[in-house]
Amino acid sequence: MSDNPLHDADAYLEDDLDDADIVEWYEGRPVTVSTAVATGSIVAAFAIGVLTAVGALALLGYMDED
Repeated sequence: MSDNPLHDADAYLEDDLDDADIVEWYEGRPVTVSTAVATGSIVAAFAIGVLTAVGALALLGYMDED
């Protein structure tokens, strides 16, 4: 017998697995959002990208020494 109970083969009996119930807790519900929320998030992401690009170009123009 081992000091560690995880390594003890007698602790795991095959008969214990015959009556086991399958638990389906891992199946998540599908994510549902309205069309307005999906459209708004896409428009907001695009606007953030545009603002970032404009800010980067403005910073490059400001940092230009010529």
